[in-house]
Amino acid sequence: MNIEISQIANLPSKFGTFKVKAFKEGIKEHLAIYTETLPQTPLVRIHSECLTGDALGSLKCDCGDQLAYALRLIAKEGGMVIYLRQEGRNIGLLNKINAYALQDKGFNTIEANHQLGFAADERTYEIVTFILHHFGIEKIKLLTNNPKKIDTIEDVEVVERIPIIMETNPHNEGYIKVKKEGMGHLF
Repeated sequence: MNIEISQIANLPSKFGTFKVKAFKEGIKEHLAIYTETLPQTPLVRIHSECLTGDALGSLKCDCGDQLAYALRLIAKEGGMVIYLRQEGRNIGLLNKINAYALQDKGFNTIEANHQLGFAADERTYEIVTFILHHFGIEKIKLLTNNPKKIDTIEDVEVVERIPIIMETNPHNEGYIKVKKEGMGHLF
C-alpha cells in the first residue's frame, strides 16, 4: 500500500479540540481526527464521507448525526474518527445523487445502487488497519452498527462494539430499516 501522510495540524471545532492528519491513498484522501491523548484502548468511529448528511444536514440518512455524536463523545473520552472518502457507499457523489433520484421514485438504497450497476455497498476498509497501525493502536472500542467494519479490521482487536443509534425521522425511516434488514446492521 503506497500511502502519503500529511503533517499533524490542530483542529479546534464546535465538537472539541482535535489533531488531524491526512492519508492519501491513490486519489482518495482520508482523515484521522483524534484527541491529543489517545487512551490505550481508544474509542474509534470509522465514518464514510456523506456530503449531503455531514455538510448539508440531509434528513434522508443518519450520517451527519452519527458523525456529530461520535466527535462529541470522542472529544470527551479520547479516541479517533477515521473519515474515509467513500461518498455514497463508495459509488461517488454523482451516482449517489442518481441513487437519490431513484429513491424518490420508490426504490430503496440497495435497489437504487443495483439499478445503477453497483453492489449494495462498495466500501472497503483496508486503509483503516493502516491508520490504526500508524498510530500504534492495537485495541479499540468501535463505535458502529455495521458488522462489516468489525470483520474487515485486521491485526487490531475490537474489544467492544458500541452501537450508534440516532433518532429516525419520516425521511430516513426506510433507509434505517434497509440498513438493519437488508445490510445486517446491528441496532
